[in-house]
Amino acid sequence: MSKALLKTGRPIFFSLCEWGVEDPATWGPGVGNSWRTTGDIADNWERMTNRADKNDKWASYAGPGGWNDPDMLEVGNGGMTNEEYRSHFSIWALAKAPLILGCDIRSMDLDTHQILSNSEVIAVNQDKLGVQGKKVKKDGDLEVWAGPLSQKRVAVVLWNRGSSPAKVAANFSDIGVPSFALVDVRDLWAHTTEAKVKEQISADLDPHACKMYIIIQK
Repeated sequence: MSKALLKTGRPIFFSLCEWGVEDPATWGPGVGNSWRTTGDIADNWERMTNRADKNDKWASYAGPGGWNDPDMLEVGNGGMTNEEYRSHFSIWALAKAPLILGCDIRSMDLDTHQILSNSEVIAVNQDKLGVQGKKVKKDGDLEVWAGPLSQKRVAVVLWNRGSSPAKVAANFSDIGVPSFALVDVRDLWAHTTEAKVKEQISADLDPHACKMYIIIQK
């Protein structure tokens, strides 16, 4: 199929799916443009987070022209809370996963539309550097995911996967930012910027919630 599509001379995106059985990240770049790294997702917290973790192990294989695919987005299907859906969308965007909508867009509610149409989060997914973000720090249920962007920026997700409110923090050294740097921090869900931040970013998070930032180095 790959050879037949190439012979057409047309720009066709070829998505591979064998559910990650034969480790397609190791051979998919020579065949298609994305490859499923996992079994099917479902509209619940446990399955979504499991797919995120399974996809994360293949981060180094992704790049422009070939992407790891942890399956479609479940945002808007009703099985998770809006906080969980924001976490779902944030992690998929950071991981440069194909953002394939799995809900019925004809009947999506306002909350679903606001999540799926967040242009700042989508811009992280579409960043031209094309480096998949990954989990860089874990303390029990508290996690930091991060990855480089173009123009020497860094995308960061602080994620509370636990069942109780918690503070999640990332030192600059955790996310690939020089410890002495003075940075601006753009909150991609609040659409606000905090200037001249030093050494660390942190957030108090509800259960299953996240914060997503872009670190802008001066």
